[in-house]
Amino acid sequence: MTAHTKHVAVLAFDGISPFHLSVPCLVFGEEKDALGQGLYRLDVCAEQRGHLRTNAGFSLEIKRGLPVLKSADIVIIPSWRNDLPPASSELLRALRHAHARGATLVGLCLGAFVLAQAGLLDGKAATTHWLAAEDFKRHFPLVELRPGVLYVDEGDAVTSAGTAAALDCCIHLLRRDFGADAANRAARRMVVAAHRQGGQAQYVEQPVPMPDDDRLAALLEWIQRNLHQSHSLTDLSERAFMSRRNFTRRFKQATGTTVQQWVIHQRIALAQRLLEEPGRSIENVAVLSGFGSSVSMRQHFAKALNVSPSTYRRQFSK
Repeated sequence: MTAHTKHVAVLAFDGISPFHLSVPCLVFGEEKDALGQGLYRLDVCAEQRGHLRTNAGFSLEIKRGLPVLKSADIVIIPSWRNDLPPASSELLRALRHAHARGATLVGLCLGAFVLAQAGLLDGKAATTHWLAAEDFKRHFPLVELRPGVLYVDEGDAVTSAGTAAALDCCIHLLRRDFGADAANRAARRMVVAAHRQGGQAQYVEQPVPMPDDDRLAALLEWIQRNLHQSHSLTDLSERAFMSRRNFTRRFKQATGTTVQQWVIHQRIALAQRLLEEPGRSIENVAVLSGFGSSVSMRQHFAKALNVSPSTYRRQFSK
């Protein structure tokens, strides 16, 4: 471990989904810095140490108890039981104490219910699995539920939507802690899909999707290397040796979005990386990423990320 290593505690419970438990373990348990040192120290804990059943038919042996939460920088509830039972008073007390001393509390999927039970989401925005949205609103009227987003970051409390959105959320936390390079390495390692649309501002840089069509794959790589240039639909379709109509259709099938939106997302991702590098002016970043001017880049950042380039730089600069 190094001086900058962060301590992450993940709570397991009887009947947990192995997938939900694996997500924070994959993101925070394997990422290393340039020297091969772990960025995080990961502990999986439970209220009672020992054997826990999973909902997949096998058991886990958990060696750490709730005292782990006393030193964790990040505490993650990776989900909760589907029947949404109340959390124990011991667990809620431990979460409140962790929050009071400055830990970041994370509720993935149904884990948001546990944070809400602890009162840690009152007066804040949050999200959870869409199937449980009505139950959440009914039980926690003091929380502003945003059911249509992938995750919500309130600084000291972070929540995500169901299942795969936990990956988006955890990679966001990785980026928040260690920047774009670390987040993008993790995304590539886990073969994260193309940019997932959601209403929540997302800072996660998404890797380039690789279509089965070699012409499209080569074109996407070329665009990535030439984002500073202007790209018309006619020019791109000709470069791919397709008609405009066929190119538009094939591009949407391969990437899940339009040519224009895909290029904008890639320019935003490039601008994010450049903004994290010291010594570059906002105007220079705008030109290199293909926005042409700081005004245009600011408009796209506001629409996609709900933040200005200068604010983004202050939050994530190295």
